[in-house]
Amino acid sequence: MMPRSALLRPALVLALVLAITGCSGIKSMFKDENKNEGVPVGELYDRAHDAMTREKWSSASEIFGRLVAQYPYGPFTEQALMEQAYAQYKSGKHEDAVSTIDRFIRTYPTHRNIAYFYYLRGLSNMARNTVLLATAFNLDTSTRDLDAPLQAYADFNTVATRYPNSRYAGDARQRMVFLRNEFARYELNIGMYYLRRGAWVSAADRAKYLLETYPQSEYQNDAVALLGAAYTKLGNTTLAADARRILLQNDPQHPWLTNGDWPPPPSTLRRLNPFNSDSR
Repeated sequence: MMPRSALLRPALVLALVLAITGCSGIKSMFKDENKNEGVPVGELYDRAHDAMTREKWSSASEIFGRLVAQYPYGPFTEQALMEQAYAQYKSGKHEDAVSTIDRFIRTYPTHRNIAYFYYLRGLSNMARNTVLLATAFNLDTSTRDLDAPLQAYADFNTVATRYPNSRYAGDARQRMVFLRNEFARYELNIGMYYLRRGAWVSAADRAKYLLETYPQSEYQNDAVALLGAAYTKLGNTTLAADARRILLQNDPQHPWLTNGDWPPPPSTLRRLNPFNSDSR
């Protein structure tokens, strides 16, 4: 029979090999994680900019962040913040992009490209909390929370009013029109939700709010129809007739006028979707 020490020797050798391999693996892991630690600022910037040109947005954002953290007052910091914000936006990290842009605006309020940063903040706010859900569930984004879109509208309005001659002003105005229509559709969706559930006073109030707050929106005629439908249910024939007359002048082919079956019931898919108001 072999001595016990002879049996243990191979096990000890194996354990030692695994320990050495494991330590080198751990060192390698931390080396990869900290590969940008202590790198000269110019080299860091070149690495990040190279990642940008290859559209590796997340990598570029991480390296620019490392640069700013290590050299917060260096000659590359201003440009690094600018490019980091864009990389974060492109990689879908919209909240991070907004945070970086806010920092830039606070630090360089009179920068020659300040209009661009308000515009980029508008794009980032416009996309916050909607892109993933809208893509995954084919959502109507007008039913979502309006905090971020409202901030986006304010950002685009800043570009259009403070910097009307900038290259971003025209597109900012177009996006304001789009967002304004989305806000109107949001109010319409809530009004139709009330109508389907028999809350006719609330439906009428929501229609009036839409007409007063977003006049000339794409959903103006639908708001008048909603008002007419609500007044009809309430038995107010005078106001219902007024709504019908106005709608006949502006949209004589509107479904509420032609068949009276308006708004149509939501689809089964929409009712089953837990992210839509009709599923409540």
